Amino acid sequence: MDYCLGEPDGTAAIFTGTPDVDVDGDGHFDGLGLDVDGDGRIDDVMADFDGDGIAERAVLDADDDGRAESYFSDDGSGTWAVSVDRSGQIRWFGLDGVEQTGGPVIDFDGDGAVDDRLLDVDGNGLADRALAGNLAYADTDGDGDWDLKLTDTDGDGRADSAS
Repeated sequence: MDYCLGEPDGTAAIFTGTPDVDVDGDGHFDGLGLDVDGDGRIDDVMADFDGDGIAERAVLDADDDGRAESYFSDDGSGTWAVSVDRSGQIRWFGLDGVEQTGGPVIDFDGDGAVDDRLLDVDGNGLADRALAGNLAYADTDGDGDWDLKLTDTDGDGRADSAS
């Protein structure tokens, strides 16, 4: 299984290891025990639940009772930016205001393509950023409503307008 970890100075390295932890309890090793958070204990796990050989879940502080303190998912960009529940889901509100769970890659804009990304930058389990094609939405006050919409009309990756 391959996984990538970064350092505070911005550098990152890709590692390879053999799974030695059964994170989801199905009787098969799907995770690799590590000390990701630097607490001196091998109680963190990088896990590959979809079997593609690449870790897509970081589980922090899995203790003796089998419960983990935190779960994070790769948001699709190679960063562990999304706090998720044990099943890998994140709570989010659609543009219609209805609360949902899923992701972090979803069909946020309703175009039928599952290619939009949710981000949970404050780590509370509720998405506060949504990236959908040339649009980005932000919940700036944490209430679940999308307060800000950014639009990239010329495709250069930078917002050209905000509403």
